[in-house]
Amino acid sequence: MADGWLRVGSAAVVAVLAYGVFLLAERLLRRALRRVGKRSALLLELTEHTARPLRWFVAMVVLRVTVGVALPAGPWHEPLSHALTLALIGTGAWLLAGVLVSVEQTLLSRLRVDERDNRHARRVQTQITLVRRVTVAGVAVLALGTMLMTFPAARAAGTSLLASAGVIGAIAALAAQSLLGNVFAGLQIAFSDAIRLDDVVIVEGEWGRIEEITLTYLVVHIWDDRRLVIPTSHFMSQPFENWTRREAALLGTVELDVDWTMPVERMRAELRRILENTDLWDGRVCVLQVTDAVNTLVRVRALVSAADAPTLFDLRCLVRERLVGWTRAEHPYAVPRLRTEHVPTVSPNGTRGGLPEPDHDARLFGESPDGRERVQTFTGPEPTTRPAD
Repeated sequence: MADGWLRVGSAAVVAVLAYGVFLLAERLLRRALRRVGKRSALLLELTEHTARPLRWFVAMVVLRVTVGVALPAGPWHEPLSHALTLALIGTGAWLLAGVLVSVEQTLLSRLRVDERDNRHARRVQTQITLVRRVTVAGVAVLALGTMLMTFPAARAAGTSLLASAGVIGAIAALAAQSLLGNVFAGLQIAFSDAIRLDDVVIVEGEWGRIEEITLTYLVVHIWDDRRLVIPTSHFMSQPFENWTRREAALLGTVELDVDWTMPVERMRAELRRILENTDLWDGRVCVLQVTDAVNTLVRVRALVSAADAPTLFDLRCLVRERLVGWTRAEHPYAVPRLRTEHVPTVSPNGTRGGLPEPDHDARLFGESPDGRERVQTFTGPEPTTRPAD
């Protein structure tokens, strides 16, 4: 018995010393990798994402070997070994996920999304982000399955489940139809290039940017700092506007209603002057046209262009403000106004003002003898005028 405990103590001391040597070597190696990582982004990412899982993985390896070699057989030996095996599988999956995340983060760091024409970079960024989530989930599922297979009862259950895989698959498909639909929609979004991170979209009547894309939902950062969370299947089944599908540059309009006396050529020259004196205009489109002229107003439309949607909105507001100020200052007579005209009546004899006397045929029964008799029947005899005394 004493020899057994002595062997256990010796194995524990050896294990502690071995793990201490590993920690010292790991720290020195990490410092060296950080220095080299200034020239290698992959080594720097590996240092950041694998330090903790590597320590735990090596600790589980040392404990597992120590328990398997040094500890004597007993009723607690098998459960302890099984628990350490499960911990070893879990930490190994954690380490593998850290390596995969480091590789994907290295690829993301090489993308330049701060440039004007960053459509390709944002597409790759969206794909790598979704692939990273899929790989981490796959590693977790694989680790969980491996853990379950270490139990004899789970292996027997697995054999039985394989026999009824068709029934279980049908039940699982019906139960997870919505979830699987969103997952496949997320993968389709990642590789179909229909939408990318930082795309400007209009969805559900809201204008915003794609802030986050997962396998099941997307987050739209609306212009007033609200967040709209939408299932990924919505983007594959409902129409939406993508303002940066091919490029970020856009066209915008500014419409004004002015009086018919507005000199359009001068207004067109003023639009050109406004655009040339601002950095918001990208120099592509500057057009001013009369799009409507009915009733009392003339509708003028200015068509301008900008590098992206926020810049275009600011440019439209600037053009509208400057054109309104220019109209009031330089051409106040062209400000929209409502005109009315009074037309006096004219009598048949050519005189203005009074109404003409009604024709005899316009009376109730006319001026015929029969008509006068009918008048007397309903209204009595006409009064006679007494001669003046």
